[in-house]
Amino acid sequence: MTITALLQAVGLFIATNIDDIIVLSLFFARGSGHPRTTVKILLGQYLGFVGILAATLLVTVGAGWALPPKAIPYFGLIPLALGIWAAWQACQGDDDDDSAASGKGVAVATVAGVTFVNGGDNIGVYVPVFLNVSTPSVIAFCIVFLALVAVLVAVAKFVATRRPIAEVLERWEHILFPIVLIGLGVVILVGGGAFGL
Repeated sequence: MTITALLQAVGLFIATNIDDIIVLSLFFARGSGHPRTTVKILLGQYLGFVGILAATLLVTVGAGWALPPKAIPYFGLIPLALGIWAAWQACQGDDDDDSAASGKGVAVATVAGVTFVNGGDNIGVYVPVFLNVSTPSVIAFCIVFLALVAVLVAVAKFVATRRPIAEVLERWEHILFPIVLIGLGVVILVGGGAFGL
């Protein structure tokens, strides 16, 4: 894997999982003082993320077999649409990340379920990227993503214990997330020559 591909994988993971820091931080706050909270959250995050990757790979394989190569760049419309939707929700003041963790105990299954349900945008973003890179690159992306899950959980635990950081993330995530998704969609569309671009 080249340094460029590594940086792309890291950037893609950060862009699609930045909102998970808030959700996971809420789980850490809820599990404060209970035994094995970190282990439960880590296992749940890994289970949920493996589910996200499995769904992504199934969709990618199906689309790769069924679609002509000229159609693949149009998958850039997915992150573009998700980014526009996220921007619209941000303008409307909608934010479901706080409610995603509310009322739930810190259990492996709960964390896994919330991670998977919250990962629909990940699947929508990863599929077009995976369709536009080689199989070894897809494998490398998956390995990098799985390694970064542990980093994500560690960052969330850190954030959960540092209130000023959590407040900054909460304030700016709704702006950064749509910008990154819209940019990714445009890059895929332009890079693949969709619409004659």
